[in-house]
Amino acid sequence: MRSRYTAFTRGAEAYLLATWHPSTRPARAIEEGGVKWLGLTVQGHRALDADHAEVRFVARFRAGGGPAGRIEECSRFVREGGRWYYLAAAPGDAGA
Repeated sequence: MRSRYTAFTRGAEAYLLATWHPSTRPARAIEEGGVKWLGLTVQGHRALDADHAEVRFVARFRAGGGPAGRIEECSRFVREGGRWYYLAAAPGDAGA
């Protein structure tokens, strides 16, 4: 989770796409618009089984010079071939 947040802060779209599971990967990982990331707080994580996990986090940002905002999400991850991939927000999660 922290490596993906760092990739967002640095605009490392190739890394984000490489760590996104092919079944849910978008064409683009970073939208235009001048987002400045202000911080990440990982609130917790839990293993669902040996190859599935969830991470709850809050990421703070400012877009286009406007007021600060936040993304709260419980992200789902899957391990395949020894590597972890981001799938999506957990079902029913109000995150981004």
